[in-house]
Amino acid sequence: MHHFFVEPQCVGEEEIIITGSDINHIKNVLRMTVDEELLISDGQGRDYCCIISNLLDDKIVARITGENAERTELSSKFYLFQGLPKSDKMELIVQKAVELGVYEIIPFKAKRCVVKLDDKKADSKIKRWQSISESAAKQSKRGIIPNVHDVMTFKEAVEYAKTFDISIIPYENFKDMTSTREVIEKIGGNMNIGIFIGPEGGFDSEEVDYAFENGIHPISLGKRILRTETAGLAILSVLMFKIEE
Repeated sequence: MHHFFVEPQCVGEEEIIITGSDINHIKNVLRMTVDEELLISDGQGRDYCCIISNLLDDKIVARITGENAERTELSSKFYLFQGLPKSDKMELIVQKAVELGVYEIIPFKAKRCVVKLDDKKADSKIKRWQSISESAAKQSKRGIIPNVHDVMTFKEAVEYAKTFDISIIPYENFKDMTSTREVIEKIGGNMNIGIFIGPEGGFDSEEVDYAFENGIHPISLGKRILRTETAGLAILSVLMFKIEE
């Protein structure tokens, strides 16, 4: 069943109105017709099973046949803080993190980041990454479209995470697996969880010290050194499996 998102105000008691670029996609790309089924999410975690009742030039009307009881959102919210990587790695990170259940992705500038984005380039990148997030959310039947935040500095990212229940930072020089398991064990449902991943060169020692001083817990991802595009997905997979109901 094809999956689409609408704004909450587009959801009525019996019908949902689809507007924007999805009209062309439904009519001319998918070539859907009246009475075909589709899944529509309001972006706030509610999913509706629908049947197309009318195809117009400026909107598509879908009749609600029931609310999907199979919730796809995790009870906890994962915030992935990702040091800006080179080339198009961020596109892969966004796509896979959304599939794994991330709630928000926050790119940040670290000392060892090679990528330098001015405001114009950053705006363009954010729009591209947000589009990838939407596509991945549709593909994986998410109930929301995870937000890709504006680029932050490392200190701004740490400050942003201060209200979370717990934040972790995988660090290659931290070898204590017993402590890592204890931290992971503290993570459960209905929590806000920050995950800090460094860029290709890793975190600078001053950044790591700053994170520790601000209550972010160091963890180990094992004896192997993981690439920046692998590290976040590895810990997200572990936590998703732990929290999935």
